[in-house]
Amino acid sequence: MNDIAKPSRRRPIFLVASAAFVIAVLVASRAVLLPFVLSIVIAYVLYPGVAWFERRKVPRAASILVVYAILLGSLGLFARFAVPRLFQELGNLRSEAPVLAREAQERWIPWVKERLSALGITPAKKEDAPDADEPAVVARPMPDGTIAIDVGSGVEITETKTGYLVAPVKERKDEPFDLNRLIAAAVGKSFVYAQDNALEVARIGRDIVAGISRAIFFFFITLMLAAYIMMTRERLHDFFASLVRPSSRPRYDELLARIDRGLSGVVRGQLIICLVNGVLSAIGFAIVGLKYWPVMALVAAVFSLIPIFGSIVSTIPAVAIGLTQGIGTAVFVLAWIIGIHQLEANFLNPKIMGDAAKIHPVLVVFSLIVGEHWFGAVGALLAVPAMSLAKSLFLHFRDIANRADPELASEVPTTTSVAPPAK
Repeated sequence: MNDIAKPSRRRPIFLVASAAFVIAVLVASRAVLLPFVLSIVIAYVLYPGVAWFERRKVPRAASILVVYAILLGSLGLFARFAVPRLFQELGNLRSEAPVLAREAQERWIPWVKERLSALGITPAKKEDAPDADEPAVVARPMPDGTIAIDVGSGVEITETKTGYLVAPVKERKDEPFDLNRLIAAAVGKSFVYAQDNALEVARIGRDIVAGISRAIFFFFITLMLAAYIMMTRERLHDFFASLVRPSSRPRYDELLARIDRGLSGVVRGQLIICLVNGVLSAIGFAIVGLKYWPVMALVAAVFSLIPIFGSIVSTIPAVAIGLTQGIGTAVFVLAWIIGIHQLEANFLNPKIMGDAAKIHPVLVVFSLIVGEHWFGAVGALLAVPAMSLAKSLFLHFRDIANRADPELASEVPTTTSVAPPAK
């Protein structure tokens, strides 16, 4: 009996050892995994478009090329018509930033202080100045016959040719902001630095060229990997299915369908919601005449990729700019943004993402913090899809464990089986 039982254990032992080896390789090579991870995400997002063309008798390779042409063409048109306007708005915002900052300092900070004072909350006061009768310089005789000089606050000592000059500290008056003076000073320092550090400047230029070349290579290698994944989708599916016992294939197909439902909401649904958010923000900001509304709408769309935190961060600059135009503008902008988020929460999320993609807000925040801590901005972007994958795996194995328990088997829905992903 033992000889018969031993071969049945070889398969799980082999699979566990192989999985451990693969995980070790992934951990060791995590610094170069980003193109592969992004290629999987791109393939997952674009495959419905490829499948749509395939259903119309277009070969898969041609379908991928058509989808890529549409994607790159859309990005090119956006760069052709929208980017110049965005750069113009950014230039205007940069030139007007000192005026906005000065207005906030002279108008809104005193207003906030008045409201805080009305509520009985007073800002912390600066420490009282030293007593005027307190000497600024004290000479103390030392036991060895020398004299120790203690210098207090309010004076400064300057070394001269004949000795040391002790004088009161001169009050420094804040000079008005002069952008031209700052640019001229920065350019002058840049030329001086370039003359004194010509070799270092050459190295910086080399690093910039290398960074741009690496980004271009990274972009095209990611698209190439995504194309390979879409071309060999069935082969990849069959390979992973071969790792599962024939009797467990229905559960494997059920797991894939559950993962697809969750990721389709988190990835594809979130991209659609970001687009809707950007368009609605642009409409509202343009209606009220918000300054730099194209930039603010783009910020709202991009930051919507990061749930919760992205919405909060993108709201702050839009409301701040609205305050410079008046309380009414700021209130309208804030109300419009809140209305967009209510539309997302009560209509778009249930319709586009569905119930399978719902993740508890606490888990969303946890995944965002962990992802950003370990992998920076990319980790924050991929944190929620990773949490969706983990949630699908947990629910799948929980259902399997419940079915194995006679007391819980009756509580597990019997309609969870779904058709395998279409090949």
